[in-house]
Amino acid sequence: MSLRSILELDARLSDKMRVAEKPGALRSIAVFFAHSGDSWFWGAALILLWFFSSSFWKEWEVVEFVGISVLAVLVMGVKFLVRRKRPEGEWGGIYRQTDPHSFPSGHAARAFLIAVIGAALGPAWLGVLLWIWAPLVALARVAMGVHYVSDVVAGAVFGIIVALIGLQIYEPLFSWIANLIGFPFW
Repeated sequence: MSLRSILELDARLSDKMRVAEKPGALRSIAVFFAHSGDSWFWGAALILLWFFSSSFWKEWEVVEFVGISVLAVLVMGVKFLVRRKRPEGEWGGIYRQTDPHSFPSGHAARAFLIAVIGAALGPAWLGVLLWIWAPLVALARVAMGVHYVSDVVAGAVFGIIVALIGLQIYEPLFSWIANLIGFPFW
C-alpha cells in the first residue's frame, strides 16, 4: 500500500465523517466540541482560575498552561515541516487563515495533553471528564472539515507523549525556576 493510497483512504474516511455542511443538532454539537479545544480559551481560563485557586489547583493550572504553551510550539514546528493542506471547506475560516496546515491537529494534541495532565494531577472525576472530552474534540475537528482522521490521531499521540514527558520533568523544573526568580507558582 503506497503513501498516496493511504492518504486517499484517509481523505475518504474523513469526508464520510464530515457534518460541517449539514445543518442540525449533530453539527451544533460538533461546532461546540471543535471550539472547546481552542488554545486561547484554555489559556485565558487557566490564568484567570489561577488567581482564585488553592495550591492544589494552582499546580494543575500551571502545569496545564505551560504544557499547552510548549505543545503549541512543537505542533507548529511539525506543521511547518509537514505542510499538509487542510481539507477544503467553508467552516473554520479563522483556523484556515491563521494556520493553513492540518498535520498534526493542534486541537487533538492539546485535548489529549489536557486529559493526561488532568488525570495525573487532578481529582479522578476531572480525569474521567477530560478523557471523555478529548476524543470528542478530535472527532469534532474531522466532522467540521478542518482535519483529516490521520491529523487527529497523530495529534492525540503527540499530545499524550508530550504530557507524559512533561509529567516526568515538571516538578524539578518548576522548583528550580521558582527558586531562581523567588516566585512560588503554587
